[in-house]
Amino acid sequence: MSIDRRSALLALAGGASTLIACRGISAATEPERGKVRADLYACEGCDAVAERRPDTLSATLQLASAQEPGERMTLTGRVLSRDGTPAEDVVLYAHHTNRDGLYANGTQETEWSRRHGRLRGWVKTGVDGVYTFRTIKPAPYPDMAGPAHIHLFVGEPGKRPYYIDDVVFDGEFGVTAAYRQACELRGGNGIVRLDRTGDGILFARRDIWLEAHPG
Repeated sequence: MSIDRRSALLALAGGASTLIACRGISAATEPERGKVRADLYACEGCDAVAERRPDTLSATLQLASAQEPGERMTLTGRVLSRDGTPAEDVVLYAHHTNRDGLYANGTQETEWSRRHGRLRGWVKTGVDGVYTFRTIKPAPYPDMAGPAHIHLFVGEPGKRPYYIDDVVFDGEFGVTAAYRQACELRGGNGIVRLDRTGDGILFARRDIWLEAHPG
C-alpha cells in the first residue's frame, strides 16, 4: 500500500461518519473495466511477493501456527481475471498484525520479513482461482489509528506486483462511512463480513479482481 493512501484511510477511519454508507460489502466488486491505475506499481512492500518461488507454493497456507495466540480465522476467495474467469498461478502475499496489533517477531531474512513480522505468507492459485489463508484475526494498531486489517499483494505471472485494498471487517471499529468513501476498490471490495463455521472458526471471503496493466 502506498504511504499516502494508508495515512488517508487511517485518518478517515477515526473520523465522524455519516448515516449513508457509500459502498456496501460484496464477495466481488468488479473494478472499472479497462481502467489502468497510474500508480498501480507504486507501493511499499510489493517486493515481498517475490520472496518465495511460485513453484513451491500451494493454494492453501497455514499462515498462523496452532501456537499463535488469537482467535482462529480463515480468509478465502477466488482470484478472477478481467473477464470474470478464475485466474491460475497468481501469487498472493498477505501479512497482518497479531492479536496485540503488532507486526511482531520478524526475522532478519529480508527487510520485509523484519518489518512485516511473523504473520505473513504466500499462496498460489490453481485452475479454480481459489486461495485460502488459515490464520488468526488481526487486531487494530495499539494507537487505534485505523481498523484491523490484512494487507494483500498480487503477483501475476510475468507482471510486476501490486497491492489491493486491505481486508477489513464490516461493522467493526474504524470501518466508517468515511472509510468506505475513501476505498479505491483495488482488486474489488476489501470490506468483508465475518461469519463462523460450524466448529466456531471465523470465516471471511474476499474475492479478488485482477487489475488492468499498462500496455
